[in-house]
Amino acid sequence: MNNGGDPQDTPRGSMPEPVYLPSNEPYLGQDSVLLFDKIIVKCLDVNARTAAYTHEAEFSDLQKAACQIIPQGVNLALATRELVSQGYLFAALVLLRPLIERAAIISHLRANPEDLDLWASGWKHGKRPDLAKMLKSAKGSSSPDVAAQTCSGLNHLIHGDPFSADWNLVELGDGGLGYSVSKVTNDPSLCAYVCLHAACHLVVLSEMMEDCFPEAQSPVRPPRPMWDPANS
Repeated sequence: MNNGGDPQDTPRGSMPEPVYLPSNEPYLGQDSVLLFDKIIVKCLDVNARTAAYTHEAEFSDLQKAACQIIPQGVNLALATRELVSQGYLFAALVLLRPLIERAAIISHLRANPEDLDLWASGWKHGKRPDLAKMLKSAKGSSSPDVAAQTCSGLNHLIHGDPFSADWNLVELGDGGLGYSVSKVTNDPSLCAYVCLHAACHLVVLSEMMEDCFPEAQSPVRPPRPMWDPANS
């Protein structure tokens, strides 16, 4: 069993840093990481406008659901990015599954408003649609079968069955294999897998914010301040 800190497992024989900074992240400069960062910036910009609007608006049932679902998804995406920055790719993989589900839920409710009562009543297991069905509603999902296969694989991570062990298998310096319990700093393909999937579903969440709160996105409508300087 490998702890992910063996000097033979890291580039140039160096030990992983206890804490990486933005200037020395293990996957700094990788295209998938840069793309993810750009989408995060765009998403947070949309969120800032939407959040300001929600402080003064009356909500529809869809908007109420969006206010509950979308912030959780954005939070999971940001946590995924932080885990990538520290080399915890296995943990980042695990977060993909709930991130994808939240993007799928709000997409499904947007496309199927008749299910909003089901959401409001607790979204109970056995009554709610399964993830494969909800993914078909995801905006921009041109291949729901591929998305469903992706989630099927990620389900193994959640349940911890034997198939999940493949995801934290790492090469050892002696040519053998081990299971990492810590940072994985030399697997750019796995990093790209995490970042590209997270980025795609963060795009969905951003577009759902724009779709559910179109009034908040008007460029001529200034964000409502959180406090009024005249009253301070």
